[in-house]
Amino acid sequence: MSAPIRIGIAGYGNLGRGVEAAIAKNTDMALVGIYTRRNPSDLMSLHADTPVFSMDELAGHAGDIDVLILCGGSKSDLPDQGPALAALFNTVDSFDTHARIPEYFSAVDAPALANYKTALISAGWDPGMFSINRVYGEALLPDGDTYTFWGRGLSQGHSDAIRRVDGVAGGVQYTLPSQTAIEQVRSGSRPELTTRQKHTRECFVVLEDGASEDAVRAEIVGMPHYFDQYHTTVNVITAEELARDHAAMPHGGFVIRSGNTTDGHAQVIEYSLALESNPEFTSSVLVAYARAVHRMNSTGQFGAKTVFDVAPGLLSPKSAAELRKELL
Repeated sequence: MSAPIRIGIAGYGNLGRGVEAAIAKNTDMALVGIYTRRNPSDLMSLHADTPVFSMDELAGHAGDIDVLILCGGSKSDLPDQGPALAALFNTVDSFDTHARIPEYFSAVDAPALANYKTALISAGWDPGMFSINRVYGEALLPDGDTYTFWGRGLSQGHSDAIRRVDGVAGGVQYTLPSQTAIEQVRSGSRPELTTRQKHTRECFVVLEDGASEDAVRAEIVGMPHYFDQYHTTVNVITAEELARDHAAMPHGGFVIRSGNTTDGHAQVIEYSLALESNPEFTSSVLVAYARAVHRMNSTGQFGAKTVFDVAPGLLSPKSAAELRKELL
């Protein structure tokens, strides 16, 4: 049996905890350490025997890690961490600011190529699994339209974004799809829908002492790439209400391709997810792609990659022969 893939975790919030849990379910992997900006002695990991280190020690451990999974936020952490760490490690991340993916890809690609590393960006479920299904839909039904609906659920990236707003002490954001729009799409009628017609966004925030509610609301509602194209409501609540009513992190959604193979023959392809824990599922995706990154790097596939570049079989711990026999 080959040696386990050695995984490191950079950042230990909800996503980092999910990665730790997912690694325990993959017998071909071993977690060699969690790296945190907090005091390592203060961090309570899921498993008491998991080594915890300062982020400052990460560079010195490059020889001990086959793949580093980056668990920071897309708004402020990954734009700096992704390129810097891709020069030292094979990496996987969940960068999810869709409009900025091309520039982020370029920023990560150069250092990874220069140092013979493989850096897979924007893995998760959207971007990630939903992205793959959008490609499948367009390829199979070229005469068609693709629709993506998210929720109802808590968005990690959007929640992180509102918590970074000056004056916000804590908060969460929910994405709500329009059921009317979903049913229109499922009918095969191929409606033209605006961004505002497909979703609304609902924010619950706890203000810092002395913060202006109006200023916080204005900054959130106008935030580019996150809220400016949506009907967004901002609800101010107490810290107690946040802890009591918004601790769970469900999410999900649909990718639907509606098209015609010939006149009069409508075809609808639908892929859906119903997730009780958004971060735990995202973490499971990251861990599967860490396996693929390890394999790709060993065959000389260097530079930045996305889920479009990864053959499905590379995600599985099973051999190609097992996959042909059991799943094909």
